[in-house]
Amino acid sequence: MSFGRLERREAPKPMGEINMTPLIDVMLVLLVIFIIAAPLMGSALKLDLPKSDAASPTPGASFIALSITPEGEYVLGDDKLDAKAMRERLAQLAQRQPDAELRLSADQSVPYGKVAQLIGWAQKAGLNRIAFVAENGEPADDAEPAKGAAPPPKR
Repeated sequence: MSFGRLERREAPKPMGEINMTPLIDVMLVLLVIFIIAAPLMGSALKLDLPKSDAASPTPGASFIALSITPEGEYVLGDDKLDAKAMRERLAQLAQRQPDAELRLSADQSVPYGKVAQLIGWAQKAGLNRIAFVAENGEPADDAEPAKGAAPPPKR
C-alpha cells in the first residue's frame, strides 16, 4: 500500500475590493422610500389637537377634511381658503356629497367662536355629519384653561 501525498492548494487570497452591488440596491430602495414619503411630510399641518380617550376614527365611506390652523386660517384638504371662499366650497361639496362626513381638526389655541362659526357654515351648506378630530390619550389635568374660560370646579 502506498501513501501518496495530497496536493496542497494555495489558500484563497482575501478579496481586496468591496462588492458595490448590494450597497447600490439598498441606496435605491431608500431613495424610493424618501421620494414617496417626502410629499406626505410636507403637506401635513402642525396642529396641537386636543386629547380624548374616545378619539377613534369611525369608518366612513366619504369624508371631507377641514382644519383651522393656530393662525385662524381655514384649510380644506390642502387648500388654504378665506371665509367667503370656504362658505362657497362647503356649499359645492354639500351638493356633490350630501352624506359626506366633515372631519374638523382645530388647534387647541383656536377660539371656540371661530370653530362654532365654521360649524354654522357647514350646517347652513347642508353638511350635518360633523366629526371632531382629536389625538388619542387622556388630557392632562394640569393643562391651562383657555383665555377667558372659567376655572375648573374644585372638588
